[in-house]
Amino acid sequence: MNSERLAGARVLVTGGASGLGAAVVTKLATAGAKPVVLDVRAPDEGTDWERVDLADARDAERVVTTVVDRLGGVDAVVTCAGVDACGRLEQVDAEEWDRVVAVNLLGTAAVVRAALPSLSEAHGRVVTVASTLGRRAVADATAYCASKFGVVGFTRALAAETAGRVGVTLLVPGGMATGFFDGRDEQYKPPPGAPMNPPDVVADTVLYVLDMPEGSEVRELVVCPSVESSWP
Repeated sequence: MNSERLAGARVLVTGGASGLGAAVVTKLATAGAKPVVLDVRAPDEGTDWERVDLADARDAERVVTTVVDRLGGVDAVVTCAGVDACGRLEQVDAEEWDRVVAVNLLGTAAVVRAALPSLSEAHGRVVTVASTLGRRAVADATAYCASKFGVVGFTRALAAETAGRVGVTLLVPGGMATGFFDGRDEQYKPPPGAPMNPPDVVADTVLYVLDMPEGSEVRELVVCPSVESSWP
């Protein structure tokens, strides 16, 4: 995709050093946009990047403000960053549980909040990344489900609040073949042969949303393998 609307667009991508975020950054760069990665880890060499721990919402806001000032504005925000802490509620370390909600939900809100004045001025777009587990709850995932259900509510309210000023899309991806499941106990990993979408396929949908003409919006978009077990 190489749209004139994306050429030169300044796009903040949280979690852009890996997984879906990295795929989005690659697609944006190919389309002529100017992605900036916000992550605790460095992305591939040559990619514009600012280090930020989204668990610290105030620091995230400061970093976004700095980047917006440096770029002279921002045209879009895509919030791909996400973490998890699997296990029974009483067994998951409390700080790890809190961090999931802080990164996935509060960090998302902080980044959007800080970028919102510039997005409003540019009639820009926000794409938040929830999960099929933001629509359907499962055991041993209280932190993740709480955070992603929160992203769903936050995004819907944001769309209502900014209608006509900022385009807002909720992306609901199913399982993706990324490193997200690395390091988990085996019981919390997808079984061998489980259907997983390549992240670059999901990234294409993000660019489709960002490429929509002004005045038209994709409010919510579910992208999952055709035999996704967690949807509907």
